[in-house]
Amino acid sequence: MADSPANYAKVAIVGAGVMGEAMIHALNRIGLESSKITIREKRQEREVELKGKYGVGSGSLSGSQAVLLAVKPQDLEKTLSEIGPELSDGTLVVSLLAGIKSARIENILGARARVVRVMPNTPLLMGEGMSAISGGKSATGEDVAWVESLLSKSGATLVVDEELMDAVTATSGSGPAYFFGFVEAMIEGAKKHGLKEDDAKLLVSQTLLGAAKMVSESGKDAKTLRENVTSPNGTTAAALAVFDSSKWHEIVFEAMKAARDRSQELSN
Repeated sequence: MADSPANYAKVAIVGAGVMGEAMIHALNRIGLESSKITIREKRQEREVELKGKYGVGSGSLSGSQAVLLAVKPQDLEKTLSEIGPELSDGTLVVSLLAGIKSARIENILGARARVVRVMPNTPLLMGEGMSAISGGKSATGEDVAWVESLLSKSGATLVVDEELMDAVTATSGSGPAYFFGFVEAMIEGAKKHGLKEDDAKLLVSQTLLGAAKMVSESGKDAKTLRENVTSPNGTTAAALAVFDSSKWHEIVFEAMKAARDRSQELSN
């Protein structure tokens, strides 16, 4: 990107749940001191917890050059009506809300804000997140570059056209839950075949980790990797035949379509 990341010296996080806490970590990773971070959280006990844990502040958002929105989508209007008067003209608003278009936030805040929309996922907590980024109509290249810089310290980033965000949500946003569900099923299957739960968890989790590294680092596509494991008439072929008989590719597509459609519903 041509523009270099801007330097936002004071940042606020509105919504201090799991993703809000992950954003504290991300901001610390790019060198922003906790004393320069302000959080706003409707649950007082959670706010107190994070202030004690990280040394962040709370209170007015006035003076914050960037505000990260990590509230529930259904709380958007109420949240913006509360914080809007505290925002200076040109404040960068980074939305982490699934299904919420930048234009919706821009229409509520007007000229007071530049908006960058992000679709992160929960592995961000482990420094292995996947975050897709789109700039709103008033966002600058520097704004997008700063958000990229922030999130790249906690995983991979991808800048996409906002019209693709619903597809991103169905892929990487909801994606971790798909894998977690498959892991659950494999662990239960292993236990039914006689393995102890701890042993089953180790076997499955390490297999998942190793397979993921092969996809990301081997230079081979998933089809080739699958074929390399699948000997004709072997054990893997027998297992995959069961999956194929259930039309699992179609099942995955329909599940992702349902997630995409729900994301579209939220945006409307």
